[in-house]
Order: sequence, then C-alpha cells, then structure tokens
Amino acid sequence: MARDMVVRAAGPPGPGHAPKRVYAVLGALAALYVIGPVLRAAAGPSLSRELGVSRESMAVGEVLGAVAGIVALFVTGRAGDRLGRRRVLVWSLAAFATGCLFVALVAQPSAYIAGRVLVTMAASAIFVTCLAFVPSLSLPGRLRRIMGTWLAVMSLVFLGISNVASLIVSALGWRTVSLAFAVLAVAGTVAVLRIVPETAVSGTSTRLDVLFSGCLGAAVLLITGLYLAPVRGWSDPWVLAPLAAAPGAVAAGLLCSRSRRRLTGAPLRQPGTALAAGVVLGFTQIVVALVLPALVLAGGGTRTQSVLAVSAFGLGGAAACLLARRTAFTPLTGCSLGLPLAAVGLALLHSVPAGAGPATAMCCAMSALVGFGIMTAQTPQMAGFLAALPHSRLGAFSALHPTAIVLGTAAAQAMPATSVLSSGPASAEIGELLWVAVGVVAAAALVVGRPAVALAVAGTAGLEYLLLRGFAGEQVAQRPGTVVTALAIGVLAGVLTFLRRQQTERHARTEQAAGALQHAVLHPIPPRLGGLRLAGLYRPATVGTGIGGDFLEAVDTPFGTRILVGDVRGKGMPAVQTVTDVLGAFRCQAHEVADLGELAARLDRQLVRAAGARGDEELFATAVLIQHGTGGDAVEVVNCGHLAPLAVSRRSVREIAVPALLPLGFGALGDDLPRPSTVGLAPDETLLLHTDGLSEARNSSGEFYPLAERLEVAAGTEPGALVTHLNRDVHDWTHHLTDDIAVVALTRETAAAPRSRHADLSLA
Repeated sequence: MARDMVVRAAGPPGPGHAPKRVYAVLGALAALYVIGPVLRAAAGPSLSRELGVSRESMAVGEVLGAVAGIVALFVTGRAGDRLGRRRVLVWSLAAFATGCLFVALVAQPSAYIAGRVLVTMAASAIFVTCLAFVPSLSLPGRLRRIMGTWLAVMSLVFLGISNVASLIVSALGWRTVSLAFAVLAVAGTVAVLRIVPETAVSGTSTRLDVLFSGCLGAAVLLITGLYLAPVRGWSDPWVLAPLAAAPGAVAAGLLCSRSRRRLTGAPLRQPGTALAAGVVLGFTQIVVALVLPALVLAGGGTRTQSVLAVSAFGLGGAAACLLARRTAFTPLTGCSLGLPLAAVGLALLHSVPAGAGPATAMCCAMSALVGFGIMTAQTPQMAGFLAALPHSRLGAFSALHPTAIVLGTAAAQAMPATSVLSSGPASAEIGELLWVAVGVVAAAALVVGRPAVALAVAGTAGLEYLLLRGFAGEQVAQRPGTVVTALAIGVLAGVLTFLRRQQTERHARTEQAAGALQHAVLHPIPPRLGGLRLAGLYRPATVGTGIGGDFLEAVDTPFGTRILVGDVRGKGMPAVQTVTDVLGAFRCQAHEVADLGELAARLDRQLVRAAGARGDEELFATAVLIQHGTGGDAVEVVNCGHLAPLAVSRRSVREIAVPALLPLGFGALGDDLPRPSTVGLAPDETLLLHTDGLSEARNSSGEFYPLAERLEVAAGTEPGALVTHLNRDVHDWTHHLTDDIAVVALTRETAAAPRSRHADLSLA
C-alpha cells in the first residue's frame, strides 16, 4: 500500500525518463500514417472492381482526405497541449478503429469515400500526437538520437510496405485489411492506456489559437487550390481564389496574435527551415514515385522492379537517419551535405540505361541517394526544431512539419507534367519534373539561409547534366564508366560542401570561444572614466586565440583613475595564465592601496608567488601604471621595465621620460617602494601607452614600424582617432604580426559631458 502511494505521488515520468517500450508503442502507432496511403494505393484496382469507385471519386477522396488531414493535424496537436496527449491519442485511435470498421463494411462508393476521409483524419491525429509525445518525454540533448531512430523506423516501414502492399491486398482483400487495422487500433489503445504516461496540460492561449487558426486556414486554402489545379486548370477562379487568399490568412493570424516570436519560444527561422525541409520531402517523394516507375518500365523492367526502385528511397532515408543519430551535425551542416547529394541523384536520373537489370539498378541507386540526401537535411532540422519548443506548445507546432509534407505532395501533384506521367511514360515530362525538383531543393537551401548551398545544389546538378550529355553524348546511358564518374564527381561536390560547412562552424565556434575568453580576461576600455577620455586596442598575434601575453586595464578607484598596460614573458596558455593573475591582482588591489608605488610592489609580489607555484624562475612582466586624479592636469607614472609612454599632440610626438624600474616578478620592489613620477598632461595632448608588439612590427624588408613618424601623420589626436589610425596603419605596414599588440590612449576631459556606460575594446 505504501509503495502504491509513493508511485501515485510521483506522477508521470519527467522528460528523459520514459522507458524504451513507450517509444516503441508511439513509433508503431505513428507508422500507421505511413502504411495507410501505400495500402490504399495498392487497393485502388480492387475498389474499382468491387465497389465501382471511379477515378474522379478517388480524386475527390484525395482532396477531402488531404484537407481533413490538415485540419486534424492542427486541431489534435493543439488539443493535446490543452487536454493531455494520451487522452487525445486514445480518442484518435478510437476514431481510426471506427473508420476502418466502417470502410470494411461499406457497399457504396460515397460511403467508402466518407470512411476514407475519417481514417485519414484519425491517422493524421495519431501521427501528430505521437510526434509531440517524443520530445515531451525526452531531454533536449537526447532528441537528436531519438528522432534519428524514429525517422529511420518510418523510412524502413515505407521500404517494407511498398514491396509487400500489393501482396497483402491481393491475398487478404481490402476489407480484411481494413478489419485488421481496426483490431490493431484497439490493441494500440490498450497499449497506450497501459504503457504510455499522460503529459502535463498547458493553459489556454488565445493568441496561439488565433495564430494557428490563420495557419490552418492558409494550409486548407493551399491544399484545396493545389489539388483543384490539375482538374480545373490554373486559370480557373476556384483555383486562383484559395491560392490568393492563403497569404492573407497567415497575415491575419500573425497580426491578431501580435506576439510572433514569443509564441514559438524559438527564433522564427527555425519554423521556416523546418517547413522548407518538409516541403522538399513531400515534393521529392511524389517525383520519385512518379518518375522511377516510368523510367524502369521504359527500360524494360516490370512493375515489381519499379516498386523496388521507389522503395529504395526509404532505404537511403533510413541510412541518413541513422547517420544523423550517430553523428552530431547541425541542421545547416546536414543541408550542406544532403541537398547537393539529392540534386546529384535527380540529375543522374536523366540517363537511365536500357535493359531491365541496369535500369532497375540505376533507379534504385539514385532513389536511395535522393532519399539519403533529403533525410540528411531533414533529420537534424526536425530534431532541432522540436528541441527548441516549450513543452506546452509541442502539439501545436508539431503539426507544421507534416503539414509541410502534405503541401509539398500537393504542389508536386499539381504540376502539369505530373498529370501527363500519371497517364503513361513521357520523356519530356520526366526531364521537366526532375529539373523542377532540383529547383525546389535549391530553393529550400535559400530558405535555410545558405546561398552557398543553393549554388552548390544548382551547380552540381548542372555539372552532372553537362558531363552526361555534353561530353558523353546521347549514348551516355550505355556507358557505365561515364555514369560512375559523374556520380563520383557529384558526391565529391556534396562532401566538399559538407566539409566546408563543418569548417565554417568550427571556425565560428573558435571565434566565439576566443571572444568569450577575451571578454572574461580583458575587460573593455570605457570611453570615459573619471576625468579622462580613453580608447583601447588589443590584437593577439595568433588569429583566433582572442588573447595573448599582453594586457591592459582601466579602473575608477577612490584614489583616481588607474590604468595598467603590460607584456608577459612567454606565449601560449602559460602567458594567458600569467595575464589573468596580474589583472586579477590589479583589479583587487587598485581599490585598496592609495599609493601607486605600493600597488606596483604588490603586483610584483603576486608574480613572485605565481613563479614559485609554477616552478618558473624566469617568469616576469613589464608594465606601466598610470594614475589620474579627478580634475587634475597631471598623471602619476610608475614604469616597471616597460616602453615609455608617448605624448601626442598636433605639434609633436614626444617620449615621456620616467625612470624605468625592473619588471614585475623580480622581487625588487619589496623593500624600497618606487616613487611615482608626476607628468603634466596638456589639454590638447593624448598619452599613448603601448606594448612592443606595435613598435617592433616588421614589414617584408625587416624594418620596424616607425611609431612616432606614423603618429605625426594621424588625422587627429583624440584617443579614438589615434587607436583607429594605429590599428589600420600597422595592418598596412606588416603582412604578419609576430607579437601581441595592446594600446591605451587617454586624454583629459576638457568639457562636461555625460559618462557613457558603453565600453569598447577594439579587436582585429
């Protein structure tokens, strides 16, 4: 009894704790969405013979089923968020069982169409609910692996059912198959009630409901217009009206919701890229399903071989999903590899050899390649999109992806070439449809936001066509070596695009890490501090590191504005560690010590301790410390083995003569504290502190950068102008930096001005 009470109190398992059998049940139920259309297509001839269902009635059923399926996707997805997904899943399974039972018992064509629409609606509801279940039960970090497995199972189900659907229908009959599905739905309901946990229920959201009402209306209008286009023609008002009204429905939903970005919980680019991937999947599936049978039959193959070629799409898709499950690449990287490969497969279908065996083998290989490419782009997009959504809106936004697939399917079926191919093979229409598919793939790359990938898609497809037709001639299909060479070149282009994208992502991550490290160690120099105006420049010698052995800092203390610029002996991470020690000690002690000489002595002792802890007897750092009291016309300077500051004015550039002590880390400042030197600073003068990386930068002839001469030709003496001039000028002087550069320019604040809270540290 006590154990039961603990279990009840614990409630449903949280994200990431669902057992594998839960995912198995959800995957098996979602597979109904894939199996149903294939079996329905296989049962078409039997329905015509037994019920007298005409081709026009089947077309009406397709339109009504697509529209009803879209409505079911949005309504049940949102209902799962608000009422609980397990409850909605049970209701959907009950509707599916009822529809299947009704279809098995009907005797009239109209009744069959009504039952078919109900089954389609229920299957759509089951799929979107199961799809939303997966991320709600999974941790975001595991979703990539789970979705990879999920989509691989869907692809393998498509592969298997495509090859056995005709055998099942001919052996059992379509009525028996419908009864079997009703029984499976009842068994699935029992499994859901016993195994699948209920999810948390979210509150109402009027804005979200309004937004999705607009999306639902737009999807219904688009589906209606696209399905009516082949029947009534593209110029018919009944086609143009819904297509023209669809954007208005989306706009109305967005305007009424008034909060587009907050509703998704993710940037708006993610839904757009997920929708683009879904449209490409739906479009290419129809192209493959229409083109490959025509090509196989034209080559002398059988209908069984044509079905095998179409089902190879699922084999390639499963391989891509398993690759995405195993390899953690981003959605953009997946598009960089997958979309060019899909274009290669579509382009090579222009040259299918004669003969049943060669034609079937070629079509199977290209079908698998297209499936691999499309699903390589699809899987990470889908996983990333779902992982970025809050659990309270998973059902609502999960409907977008299957809706996009349906839209892609409708768009492909609305093309004139598709209608011609449905009646029989036609080489001109095959070529047109394949090139349109390549254009859709390239357009998807543009939507993702990567013009380079779109260029690679179009360029790869065009290159393949030139290789096959321009150089090999009309008999290219009979030259296997040429086809293999073209395929190898196309695959190489896809792999190179993939590797380029990976390199770009690694470079971006390196830059982000370097920037984070630099801002953590080197604080930006504020443009105004105390009674000074300042500007800073930091350029590490090694590109991409973000920080080197030079350091700079400016702080406002009770004793005035204090500035530190210096250079650590050594390079690499030991130098960075020393920089961190020096800056940490300076930021702490600058607020505690009134005398600038005592501050230098404390920094010296800190480096002595650091050298002893690391066993480095040669650890030291040169540094110059500046202090300026508010309202004063002079600065105090302590120079610990560093380069002397420069006073820059419109009249001249002069070196500030101050005593140079031993560098920090020699332990020479402990007994006899250094006495700061007082240096007058005229209102029109700017004091320049720099490291030797600037003055010792060499050109190709080995000549040092003439710092004083180059300062004399600077456009202005203001700190910001000087720093900008030096940054650009030293870059022009040398082709390669061999040492880090740190610069701080400061001048007195001569006029009252509000202090800026925005700091700046110029980087290059």
